[in-house]
Amino acid sequence: MCRNIRTLHNFEPHATSEEVHAAALQYVRKVSGSTKPSKANEDAFEAAVHEIAHITQHLLDALVTHAPAKHRDEEAAKARARAAVRFGTA
Repeated sequence: MCRNIRTLHNFEPHATSEEVHAAALQYVRKVSGSTKPSKANEDAFEAAVHEIAHITQHLLDALVTHAPAKHRDEEAAKARARAAVRFGTA
């Protein structure tokens, strides 16, 4: 369920608000144990996603690193190469 949470720090370009929201959504889904909340829990679910996305953005803004920024395209190519080796695809 939370395999889609990816590292968002130290990338160029920086993580978008959509990426931060997607990570928060996956986190709340994992913690709550459901991908879609019931009507009774919908407000609490959405509030948690909003708050976690907000605090995650603050965290990303506050983190400091001396390492060079990673490039999204290069990291995606590395991930595809690892997947090809792992799953035996060409």
